[in-house]
Amino acid sequence: MMSFRTAALGVAFSFFFISAAGAEDAVTPDWSKAQTVEVTLTNYAFSPQSLHLRRGMPYRLHFVNNGSKSHNFDSDKFFAAVTIVPEDRAKVTDGKVELEEGQSTDVRLIPVTPGTYPVSCSHFLHAMLGMRGEAVIE
Repeated sequence: MMSFRTAALGVAFSFFFISAAGAEDAVTPDWSKAQTVEVTLTNYAFSPQSLHLRRGMPYRLHFVNNGSKSHNFDSDKFFAAVTIVPEDRAKVTDGKVELEEGQSTDVRLIPVTPGTYPVSCSHFLHAMLGMRGEAVIE
């Protein structure tokens, strides 16, 4: 006859493996269905200035530099609050996405930690001239 302890252990392992299988599906979204959000960088502005994302939803942030010089999307706290797809992690260096004039790139991510995170361009005087915003995870 099976002991209570052995039965309980079996139930616990079953629950763990079923939960792990469900978690695998949750962290492997269908990226073809991810919402694309365009983030445009121009001379001294971001559009949108306030980026609103929902926690747990997959997004493809499409960064476009329409300015006449290089710019970046700098927010180490925001990038620390999201999970970036491994293939796109190299596009974010030291908490920033750097774009030369006319360049664009996509970063696929899932927001994890709710909060409001400041965003700026860290190039000389760009933030002071108005290139500031926020990323909000709701």
